[in-house]
Amino acid sequence: MITELLLWAAISIIVIAGCYNATLFVLSRRRIRRTHGPRRPRLYVFLLACLNEERVLAESLARITGLPAGEFMALVIDDASDDGTAELARAAARATPGRVHLLQRHLPNARRGKGAALNAGIRHLRSSGLLDGHDPHDVIVCVVDADGRLDPHVVQAVDPYFDDPRTGGTQIGVRMYNRDKGLLARLQDMEFVIYGDIFQSARRYIGSVGMGGNGQFMRLAALDTLMGEDGTSPTGPWSDSLTEDLDLGVRLIAGGWTNQHCTTAAVSQQAVLDVRRLVRQRSRWFQGHLQSAGLVPLILREVPTRAAVDLLYHLSSPVLILLTSLLPLSFLVALGGTAVGSVQAGRPLISPLWVLGPYVLSFTAAYAYAFVYARRERGLGLLRAVLLSHVFVFYGYIWFAAGWWGLWRMLTGKRTWLKTART
Repeated sequence: MITELLLWAAISIIVIAGCYNATLFVLSRRRIRRTHGPRRPRLYVFLLACLNEERVLAESLARITGLPAGEFMALVIDDASDDGTAELARAAARATPGRVHLLQRHLPNARRGKGAALNAGIRHLRSSGLLDGHDPHDVIVCVVDADGRLDPHVVQAVDPYFDDPRTGGTQIGVRMYNRDKGLLARLQDMEFVIYGDIFQSARRYIGSVGMGGNGQFMRLAALDTLMGEDGTSPTGPWSDSLTEDLDLGVRLIAGGWTNQHCTTAAVSQQAVLDVRRLVRQRSRWFQGHLQSAGLVPLILREVPTRAAVDLLYHLSSPVLILLTSLLPLSFLVALGGTAVGSVQAGRPLISPLWVLGPYVLSFTAAYAYAFVYARRERGLGLLRAVLLSHVFVFYGYIWFAAGWWGLWRMLTGKRTWLKTART
């Protein structure tokens, strides 16, 4: 009885999620029209929060300093690294005067999470005078991971979105620059393409676009509104959540700002090539989503209904993942019971629905995923994309392991930042 109850509960969740995903897929195929206001010169500031990033930082800074853009700078926030991160930043500053700046943080105030490092960066920008003479409405702050490689045309792609004075943030797409280094890397690339091209694109119409931890562009004036009613909060716009990007995106929407998603530019980052490290990374994201339950009262109070419904569904994803993780187990138990019953009855009790039903539930979305990914990865081909998307469904089971790990960490009071190791 309990097994059947779990089975039907998990099936119900999958059906609801399937209907939701199908709706977002249809919305994501629509073209959006943007209204353009008067063009204004803007200062772009790239923030890179770094903890032991000497393996990847130099290439990322080279990409930023080589952007064909007007006025911009990069601030490297060294969060008490043990390696040569700070020296790499100094070398880049010497090679490109005025383009690269370094903020070094020291223990015990450092290593308190990415949000704390970014807040320190914003405070430094103001106290150092680097922003003097610039209107906060015309300063665009971009968070880039230390391994992030921005498209050369990223500023030109993002800038028109900020012509609308209501735009608080714009998120660009995310790719894996080492996606050819094995199946696991390819599946991560597919995951981010699907999330951006379907879910984020559809949320432009709903008003619930989220901010990511890499490639998020935000108007400084919008960040200022998140620093307390008088704008003088000593902490900064980012929270201490393990998913500070999710938290910030929700609070921007609650503050009356519009979040946009840019589909014509991307930032490429390094895919994790080890399953254990990947599960470790996702457990941090999962735990951060659990922490974001504290945003529910704010959403109910300040966010318009349509966007609020979508955000609440999004924040409920950890619970849905944990419940859905019971489906494979309950299915195997039911299948085993049926097999035993077949032996006892002397005839097969398994009907074709035992094969067709799970396939339809599990793999229908794979064809939509293949269509979207094949359009981004032209050299892959639709047939290979379909085969890959079937593997992608099983790749999603990683979230089951990460979910239970993240829940265990939260229940045991562990809040440390599980930083992704670079290779």
